[in-house]
Amino acid sequence: MRWGICSAGLIASDFCNALQCLDPSDHKITAVVSKSLEKAKKYAEEFKIPNVYDSYEEFAKDPNIDLVYLSTINCYHHPLSVLMLNNGKPVLCEKTCGNNLKETVEMLELAKSQKLFFMEGLWSNFFPAYAAIRKEIESGTIGKIRYLDVAFFVDIFSKPRISQRSLGGGGILEIGVYTIWLANFIFREKPETITAVGTIADTGVDQSANIILTYKDGARASLSYNTAVTGRTDAYIYGTKGKIYVCPPFWGANKIEVNGEEREFPLPKSNATYNYPNSAGLAYQADCVRQCFEKGQLECPAHVHSDTLSIIKIIEEARRQLHENHKET
Repeated sequence: MRWGICSAGLIASDFCNALQCLDPSDHKITAVVSKSLEKAKKYAEEFKIPNVYDSYEEFAKDPNIDLVYLSTINCYHHPLSVLMLNNGKPVLCEKTCGNNLKETVEMLELAKSQKLFFMEGLWSNFFPAYAAIRKEIESGTIGKIRYLDVAFFVDIFSKPRISQRSLGGGGILEIGVYTIWLANFIFREKPETITAVGTIADTGVDQSANIILTYKDGARASLSYNTAVTGRTDAYIYGTKGKIYVCPPFWGANKIEVNGEEREFPLPKSNATYNYPNSAGLAYQADCVRQCFEKGQLECPAHVHSDTLSIIKIIEEARRQLHENHKET
């Protein structure tokens, strides 16, 4: 797998470091692009990348790229994914791949029409801890799931990519998406009702919210996120026979408790310094994508296109309610 790295930001650095945890005969970085040629050259030097670009168009035409990892700020996900796909490049695009349902549908339909692999990079799906959680739920260890309580509180609103609408900002796209993903992962069905209350900042984007999802059998999910305070980053899954506690950070879990019994899932070994918690776990996602690509699959079974659409639809409705309630006040 010859990777092209589209952007030279912090998460891209973590992704490149995570690739070093994998067999070098399976993964190689052959190109990097950034609007800043200086940043791209720095990446190329650090990760021994042979081809460096400051033009996205030239990067998209590089014949030595098998698949693009796209991790720009949110507002560029759609246009750059479209550019890559139109140039025959499969794409792994960081979450959320689209800022809204319209963009998301366009990206997925384009990938399908071009017969190219495309996946939203929700890396949480690929952690061994979540494979264990799935197994425990399906085996009935904690009985029938009745309630999910998950929270993601981190003080990041001062960053322009979070606070500015023109950059695709907003808490729900940055961190709330993980809480919605977890509800979908646990319940595996469409919620019957969606209720959202929260705070819209002066910049016009959502700063925090609590979202309640209810399901046809009366089960509920309480999803909380806040970009203005630091606090909880864990999850509780309650069933009729017990509970599963997902230790912080729940979106990159390497430790869980099943009915009080602690289980640990060591991350891939790495000597690198990462920017974000447990980012060595990006290796799980990268290797799964490689396997799908080599099999000729256009979607990854762990996170298919319908999963992406389900998440963005909940985001759209929650965001609609948040802005509507803000106008009323």
